[in-house]
This record gives sequence, C-alpha cells and structure tokens, in this order.
Amino acid sequence: MTKICKPGPRRIVIFVYEGAQPIDVSGPLQTFDTASEEAMGNCYRCSIVSVGGSPIRLQSGMTVLTEPLPKGARFDTLVIPGGPGVHAARKSPEIVLQVKKLAERAERVCSVCTGAFLLAQAGLLEGRNAATHWRACAELSREFPGVQVQPDPIWVRDDRIWTSAGVTAGIDLALAMVEADLGSALATRTARRLVVYMRRSGGQAQFSTPLALQTADSFGPLFDWINKNLHKSLKVTDLADEAGMSPRTFIRHFTEKMGMTPGKALEGLRLERAQSLLTATTLSLSEVARRTGFGREERLRNAFVRNFAIGPTQWRYRFNEKI
Repeated sequence: MTKICKPGPRRIVIFVYEGAQPIDVSGPLQTFDTASEEAMGNCYRCSIVSVGGSPIRLQSGMTVLTEPLPKGARFDTLVIPGGPGVHAARKSPEIVLQVKKLAERAERVCSVCTGAFLLAQAGLLEGRNAATHWRACAELSREFPGVQVQPDPIWVRDDRIWTSAGVTAGIDLALAMVEADLGSALATRTARRLVVYMRRSGGQAQFSTPLALQTADSFGPLFDWINKNLHKSLKVTDLADEAGMSPRTFIRHFTEKMGMTPGKALEGLRLERAQSLLTATTLSLSEVARRTGFGREERLRNAFVRNFAIGPTQWRYRFNEKI
C-alpha cells in the first residue's frame, strides 16, 4: 500500500456545543482517522473544539473533552454537527459569532444533520443549496427562505460549503471529502475498513426503497416475498396478487402509503440489489441483470442512467476495489 498523504496533515476542526449528537461528531472523526491509517500516513489531524475549550455534554449524556478555539492560521475543514442542542446554540450570539469567524478561516465548511441550522444562522447558507435531516427540511426552509433546501440527497456540495442529511450521512459526507482529498480508491478502502455497506454518492436519496418497505407494516411481508423472487420477471399484477388485492386497489393503496408507485419501488429494489452485486462481485453485467430481474443488460444500463446519471460499468469502477 503506497503512502499518499501530502507533507503536513490536513487540519479538521469539529466545533461542538451542548446537546450535539454524538454520531455527528464521532462518525466524521473516525472516518478521517481511518483514512489516515489506510493511507499509512498522517493525512488528517482532527480537533474537537468549543467556546471555552471545556468538557461538553453531548446528547444522551456523553461528555467529550474539547480544545479551545484555534487561533491565527487558516485550516482545511470546519465540521458543525447537528443534534437537539443546535437550536439553543444558534440562539447564542457568541456561538454564532465564533462559527462565522471559524468559517472565514476554513477552506471547506460542512454541517452534519441539523448542523445546517447553525450554518444558516451564521449566514453561510444564504443563496446556497443545502441538505439536512429529512424531518428538518421544512423547518429549515421556513426559517431561512434564502436557503435552497434539497430534501432528497444525503449530502450536497455548493462550492466550499458541504451539508449532509441526518446521522450516518455524516460518514458519507466525510468519505466524499476523503475522496476529494485523496482519491476514490482510498475512500473505498476507508469505507470497507469502517464496514460501511456501500459508499453512497451525494445524489442518493435519504430513504432507500428496502428501508421504506420494511418500515411500512402493511407491506413488510410483501417486501420479504419480493426479495426472494427479485430475480424473476415480476409485474405489478404479481405484487397485487401476493398482497391479495386487485391491481387497481393495490396501486392506489401502495402509492398512498409509500409515496411511490409499485413499479418505481420494484425498480428501486432491483437497483439496490444490482448495486450490491456490482460493488461486491465481478459478475458480468448480463448476469447481474439476470439476477436482479432486469433480464437484459440494456434494461439494467437504462435504469442506472435514469436514476444515477451513470451506467453500471462506471458504478462498478468507482465502487468495486476488485476491478
């Protein structure tokens, strides 16, 4: 493995406050540390800082030791976590002022989850595209109408401002920054080391189709049945039969409950299975198409381009380290 870090580590400053969400801090922190280990070099130097530099109590009772705010020189990345304490934090003139000052010295500014509210309060998201947790999108848009809130992506980059959706999306955001700094191969190795199921691109939706179906009580058994039969040429009428409804009733009920048509959901399940096979195996595209129910390689390719703006071959080369 070749050492790829440039001379001198990139400095990451994670700014915390009372009630910040622990995973919004530890997720990016561990990602950057793991990237350095995988690169066999000191690629990143991370600091957890706060106003005052005293121990900070995070959500769920965890207390984290912090350093005083850095002074003087510029640094590479400022990370603002989210959490239930963000709304009290953004009402503090001192905290907002310090976030502004830190952002002026950072080459790259990012927020995780509802940390976007603190960036917005500091005026850093005005006129920019931004992501946050799906439950907070409407509130962020309402309170800061100048922010172009993107409700679907798991992370968004607008010039030097990076924002992510909730919780584990902070790891995806950090992996994207590792890729920008050190390349796709190192980011993929880091994701594997972290046992991340799949390195998700920013354009991927906050909700996966399998998760949406699993959390819908009325369609849980249907989801299990589809998964077992995904290699088959399933039609909406087959799903309606399995659900014990007429096709018309099934389509109406499913769309109302899930917010997507059965056909779209079925395609989503096929695509996620195909992503997994392309990432973890060296199966031919025709075999991937067969195992996921697309049948033909052309249909697999069209679905990828339609949903991800890249074909399955490009997807494989980006995410499969075996290639």
